[in-house]
Amino acid sequence: MPKEVVLPELAESVVEGEILRWLVQEGEALKKDQPFVEVMTDKVTVELPSPLEGVLLQKLVKEGDVVPVHAPIALIAEPGEVTAPISDKKPSPAPSVQAQEERSIVEPGQVAEDDGANLSLFKPDGKPEQIKNPFTQVAAPSAAQSTPVAGASGRVIAVPAARKLARELGLDIAQIPGSGPHGRVRVEDVKAYAQGGTQAQPTTPETIGPKPPATGFPPPVQYKPPKGYENLETRVPLRGLRRAIAQQMSASHLYTVRTLSVDEADLTELVALRERLKLEAEAQGVKLSYLPFIFKALGVALKKFPALNSSLDEARQEVVLKHYVNIGMAVAAENGLIVPVVRDVDRKSLLQIAKEINELAEKARSGKLAPEEVSGSSFSVTNIGSIGALFSFPIINVPDAAILGVHSIQKRPVVNERDEIVVRQMMYLSLSFDHRLVDGAEAARFCKEVIRLLEKPERLFLEAL
Repeated sequence: MPKEVVLPELAESVVEGEILRWLVQEGEALKKDQPFVEVMTDKVTVELPSPLEGVLLQKLVKEGDVVPVHAPIALIAEPGEVTAPISDKKPSPAPSVQAQEERSIVEPGQVAEDDGANLSLFKPDGKPEQIKNPFTQVAAPSAAQSTPVAGASGRVIAVPAARKLARELGLDIAQIPGSGPHGRVRVEDVKAYAQGGTQAQPTTPETIGPKPPATGFPPPVQYKPPKGYENLETRVPLRGLRRAIAQQMSASHLYTVRTLSVDEADLTELVALRERLKLEAEAQGVKLSYLPFIFKALGVALKKFPALNSSLDEARQEVVLKHYVNIGMAVAAENGLIVPVVRDVDRKSLLQIAKEINELAEKARSGKLAPEEVSGSSFSVTNIGSIGALFSFPIINVPDAAILGVHSIQKRPVVNERDEIVVRQMMYLSLSFDHRLVDGAEAARFCKEVIRLLEKPERLFLEAL
């Protein structure tokens, strides 16, 4: 019997993936572990291997669809299995948000498609595996559920369409009260929360009818081409990496109180030190840029100013102070910005950091990053100076508390302590921070500590981490 292939859980925090490209067409033979579909999750593109040998009988989703983890994506027939003729029709369009929700409502005794735990990669078509129902352990709430309800897996109970809409709007699904069965968050709940933070009412005959005008967030601006220019535009679907970037930037804009602090550093001594060490690093096969020195300085400064190395857990109203330094670095890839993470910067040598920076940057540009290599940052850096901008206002990589923009090193005239005008190697630093977590004075002191270490780089080898 043909078997259903589902989207596997590719990483702990991944809840959905976008189908970028089918590598095998319907009717074509498949070998076990042969890549058959390309999926993007959290800015990382992966090729899924076939879980078994056979024939790709049917593609259940089309390119561009966003699919929740554990949702079926294809049917595969085993070798020698008699199958019906392959249909020539194209995959049906993805159901509307409302249709997805209606299909996803779960009554007691049923299994939710996206909330079940430990689903295998495939299951017999038409014969769901016997999986422990997470909802049998959840007491039925009243019609006016006041808070989101978590399933046995710990995730908030929500239909896939509502979870997708919340991500697109930059909303935390854990904050949205659900009005569906068992407190399930519905599409209407997400819309109501976005428009004014209120809860949608359960659909009953009494609630059907004219609704008052919405308040709160205005609807998105509807784009219309200028009259007479309708045929002079090209439309490109918002998909893949560009869609992931748009969602991340929207979340940063909506859910941080972003503030900017700008300072400058005299890197004349650092430029000289790097020049002396560059050839020795190359002899060990490592390209030594200025970025490893900056990461090393951040490893020291973040231990002294832990608020800059924190996150806000809004669902539990707790500030999370991190006892590790994982620095995300913005890399300009061909299709957009990617932020791979250098882990445990505070415990690595200068050359180790340099080597990892080079390797991750190359992986980012070639599209070979693994999901775990773009998650888990505690602070971020954007090296806009490599392109040449004077200074910038970086966007915080949520859920980090701050991001440091480092800019080009330029020779500029500076007045020294003897009132002499001298030429020095100067660089601007721009620190964006979430003012809910970091006070302005603390941000300024943090920048001064980073500058202190960079201006006298030998201190980097003396400071205890």
